[in-house]
Formats: sequence, C-alpha cells, structure tokens
Amino acid sequence: MTLEELFGFQVKQINQALYEEALHHWDSISKPLDGLGDFEKITAQILAINDNKKLEKLRKVLVVMCADHGVVEEGVSQCGQEVTASVAKLLGEGRSTASTMAAFAGADCITVDVGIHSEEIFPGVRNHKIMPGTNNLMEKPAMGMQEVLSAIEIGISIARECKEKGYHLLAAGEMGIGNTTAGTLVLCGLTGVAVDAVLGRGAGLSDEGLGRKRHVVASALDKYDLHHPEESREYALKVMQKVGGLELAAMTGLYIGGAVYGIPVMIDGVLSAVSALLAQRIMPGCKAYMIPSHAGREKGTGYVLGLLGLKPLLNGDMALGEGTGALMAMPLLDMTLDFFRKATTFAAGKIEQYKRLDTE
Repeated sequence: MTLEELFGFQVKQINQALYEEALHHWDSISKPLDGLGDFEKITAQILAINDNKKLEKLRKVLVVMCADHGVVEEGVSQCGQEVTASVAKLLGEGRSTASTMAAFAGADCITVDVGIHSEEIFPGVRNHKIMPGTNNLMEKPAMGMQEVLSAIEIGISIARECKEKGYHLLAAGEMGIGNTTAGTLVLCGLTGVAVDAVLGRGAGLSDEGLGRKRHVVASALDKYDLHHPEESREYALKVMQKVGGLELAAMTGLYIGGAVYGIPVMIDGVLSAVSALLAQRIMPGCKAYMIPSHAGREKGTGYVLGLLGLKPLLNGDMALGEGTGALMAMPLLDMTLDFFRKATTFAAGKIEQYKRLDTE
C-alpha cells in the first residue's frame, strides 16, 4: 500500500437517522430516561454503524496483533522477546487468557503475527510477518515507512474481512513484549505530553526498571526530535515509523478499516488506545466508529481517551492486554442489546411515559 492509497480511503457515513430512532426507542422503554447511561448511546451507535435496526445478537470477534520490539535490548521489560512467541502460540491453540475469555464472551478470536521475533510457524496464528520485530530504536528507527504502511494495510484488510463475514463488533488487541515503551513514545511524540504523565510499569517493572524505561523514552524523543507535534497525518506516520511497533500500526489499520467498511471497533487498553489516536490523526472522523471498553491501569489510557472524547465503560484497574478488557465489556453490550429488544415499553405497560424537560 502507498501513502496515496492510504490517504484515499474515506470514512463511511453512519446512519444518523437510525441512531436517533434507537435513542427514541430507549426513551419509550419503561425506565427512567437515560437509565442505562452510556450503554444506551453505544447500543444506538452499534445499530447505526451496522445500518441494521433489527440486529438482535452481536457477532463479535477479537483480533490480536502480535509483534516484537528491538528496544527490549535496553532493559525496558521484565522479560524477553521469547514470551511474545509463547503467548502467540497459546493464542493459536486457544489456550491463552484472551482465548478463554473470548469463549465465555461468545467472541471469535483471530491472532495475527505481524512481527514476532521467531522463525516458528504457529498453528492457528495467521502469518503476516512483515519483519522479525522492530529495530532497537535507540540505534536506528524502529522500521521503514513501507513497513508501517504494510502493517496498516493488514489491519484494514482484516477489518474488511470481518465485515464481509458478518461480524457486528470487532475488538483490537495486541501482544508484544516491550510495546508499552513504544506506545508511550508514540503517544508523547503525537501529543507532546510529558513522559512522566503517561509512563507506566508495563507488565511489572521495578523502580530501577522504570527508571531505565523513562531514560529510553526521553532519549528517543530527543534522538528523533519528536518534541514539536504536528497535526498532519504525515507526521503521525513519521512518529510510528521512528519509534512505534508493527502491532500498533496493524491495530491502527483495524480502526481505519472499521470506519471505511462500517464495523465498530472496541478499544482495549493503552496500546489499543494509542493506535486509535493514530488512526484518528490519519483519518479524521474514524473515532465515531470506536467504542472504549475500560479505563486501564496504565496512565496513558485515560489521557488518550480524553483526547478522543471517549468515556470508558469499565473501571477495573486492568492491565492484562490481549484485548481482554474489551472482551470483559462485550457481555454487557449483549445484555444491553437484549434488553433494548425485549424490555416492556411505557405503552405496553400502560404507564405514562417520561418526558424530556428543558434543564439548565
């Protein structure tokens, strides 16, 4: 894929009339107005994006993008790159954390190798390896621009496939040791936010390890002169190319693909959120297709969701990754849609309907 091809995609128009119709139906249900809060709007959003007013049951799929990061050589993670391959193998076998939770949530799971540092072929894992992990960004840029575009293209194509197969809801998950360092760098580079405001311990760093991580992030921002954020999509891609990750770029493609082909995409934790922000920078307007699942323990999650104007459904202090936060929110969305379809209305119950009043 070329830059011209990427920039040529257009956000699909959402059925606004259906959105308003769904909200009107919520008001007709025998309950206090806005009694289910954000879940009412999200149900309307899902129906409108899918352009299906009769949707009764959600077909859900989690896409887990897996890749390694050369910056692990700098001691920014508690464990080594081999763990990425081990977890990907479990995902392919249906035995990982996300696999177990997806089965309960009634969601399918697609696992994609876009850059695992291993020559092994993992059964059940799609092999779209672009390169065996990014470069050590302290030595040279994480990857080339063509690698970034290739990863984004993979995400877009999978979103299109999910739409064609009849899924109504997609979730963006990831696995990659060292990716919170890359994610923090992308976030700081995109926004200019202070490192300490969004830096977290990832999978569990000691104070000493956190200090190393802070040094690497600050040094890389200096090395690539990422202290003067620009709003352009070219700059956003430059940040990803210099300090990002293959799985981050692939998730970015999922969000773009969701907006292009008309399928809502759930945001998981901080890395999924950073990719969502990048997608919005590349294709303004695609945030209308995003559904935030949880606040996340990593400090950057709330910051990114705030920039996107999105409010998480859950606050559970979670930091597991693999799309698990999105999976935990899915049954709540199923329940809400079921209630939307089956709940007694004021008219059916012969109860006077609540009216919306002008309030200051």
